[in-house]
Amino acid sequence: MTLNKTFSIWFISFWLFSSPVCFAVDSNPELVQALQKAFNQPHTFEDEYVGQVWLASMSAPLSRWIDDADQRIELLKMIHAEATRAGLEPGLVLALIQVESAFDNYAISYAGARGMMQIMPFWKKEIGREDDNLMEVATNLRYGTTILAHYLDVEDGSMIRALARYNGSRGQTWYPKRVLTYWNKYWRIGD
Repeated sequence: MTLNKTFSIWFISFWLFSSPVCFAVDSNPELVQALQKAFNQPHTFEDEYVGQVWLASMSAPLSRWIDDADQRIELLKMIHAEATRAGLEPGLVLALIQVESAFDNYAISYAGARGMMQIMPFWKKEIGREDDNLMEVATNLRYGTTILAHYLDVEDGSMIRALARYNGSRGQTWYPKRVLTYWNKYWRIGD
């Protein structure tokens, strides 16, 4: 099944049949609340021309991992929408995905993190969405961008500390430096 068809089926079923999220007890209620809120917001490009320029600019470097142009564009649209919804730079999210999974939506880490943005399964229970499939690209992106945005807020905008927290390597800089290097090298449109 193509990424476009998979996303379309997921999107229609998610928005038609989703029910209100139940609050779960968590040691980090702000993040749980942010994840719950994120699952109730649709998004698209605000300006079609800017969207086309961005998609064209990002498609070339992404071709290293995804050969099919239609799949690249659909993935880029989803990444842009989720990053924008969360208040993140879409290129940063692309860099994080490159480091975390090399754009493999079926990636599973040795610690059990899943999907492109390497989400730990315990989050599903924490927000009362145990049936979510973290291998589904749209679901994984919604979790990952929400978590990263929350960590940026918690860390008062410190990209280094937020990225380290996202990766579970707080106090270390190797992971944030790697993400930021890839962001600058592949995913940033001229500043």
